[in-house]
Amino acid sequence: MLFWVPLVQTRDFIDQAMELWHQLTNLWNQIVNFLSENPMWTQIGTIVLVVLGLICTIVVLIALVAITYYFRLWIQAKTTRAGISIWDLLAMTFRHVDPEVIVRSKIMAVQAGLNPKEVTTRALESHYLAGGNVPQVIRALIAAHKAGIIPLDWKLATAIDLAGRDVLEAVQMSVNPKVIDCPRPGSGKDSLDGVAKNGVQLKVKARVTVRANLLRLIGGATEETIIARVGEGIVSAIGSAETHQDVLANPAMISQTVLNRRLDANTAFEIVSIDIAKIDVGENIGAQLQADQAVADMELARAEAEGRRAMALALEQEYRALIEENRAKLVQAEAEVFRGMAEAFQTGKLGILDYYKLRNLQADTEMRFALALGKPADQSPHP
Repeated sequence: MLFWVPLVQTRDFIDQAMELWHQLTNLWNQIVNFLSENPMWTQIGTIVLVVLGLICTIVVLIALVAITYYFRLWIQAKTTRAGISIWDLLAMTFRHVDPEVIVRSKIMAVQAGLNPKEVTTRALESHYLAGGNVPQVIRALIAAHKAGIIPLDWKLATAIDLAGRDVLEAVQMSVNPKVIDCPRPGSGKDSLDGVAKNGVQLKVKARVTVRANLLRLIGGATEETIIARVGEGIVSAIGSAETHQDVLANPAMISQTVLNRRLDANTAFEIVSIDIAKIDVGENIGAQLQADQAVADMELARAEAEGRRAMALALEQEYRALIEENRAKLVQAEAEVFRGMAEAFQTGKLGILDYYKLRNLQADTEMRFALALGKPADQSPHP
């Protein structure tokens, strides 16, 4: 019964077209009879008829092409109750809108039971003229409508599409969450490396399950931000553990710590879960750092000792120079003693007996020093 009404309307349209053709035929016959009855107008009439014939032929050809192109779309719109007339199809052509895209999209919307007050022909044309992907938006609305758990209307769907996002993929990701490997394969990193407080390195691979958040899809951060934030959270969670055994015994502490930080804020996604896929024990970074610090301290101490040795050598050289200087002063002083004794002999202040007594006293003193020290007595000449 639904198909019978459009077929009846189509038949009425054909009957009206045939009646118009008969009227044009009768008008043509009347013009021919008039010209045959008035020979004066025969030549002028012939030229006029040729021109009119050409114009009519061109008009008929254009009409046939238009009917052939639009009739199929109009029949589809009529049989599906899409509410698009043939005049709407003609107007779309003048507005540089592809009628086939609009008709097929409107048919999908009507057949899926979308709200006809939102998904109107004018709305479809406006989104097409704005550069949007009309069929993709309709498919996304149908998927959201069938799922029944995603709040998506025409205004939000078109805004997401014009923002450059794939609205159908976003709806599908809202229904079926997506799993993201962290770190991403092909990024050049095999794992996320963190160091516990005891200095042992842990290599972690995680899988983040995310669901698209349609309300934050416009202006929200992408997957790269989610991966970076999750990586930062995992490294921070490992670094806050006292020992690496604590993390190995309870890997869920990493997931819980990261989830509590609400890393999906201001992003186009909602984190459903963070699962630790693999944990490997790496190098003892703390021991390596301590060994490197010990080597650095030893080199520093060696440099300081070398500096002190150089200072000691310099001080020794200074003392040797001072000794030589004092020895020169002693020799000079001894020379003054000989000069003083000579002057004393000349002036009579010192006699020969006094001199020998002084020598005997000096020799006795040197002998006592030699006996005490176990050394031979000094045989050098004395004044």
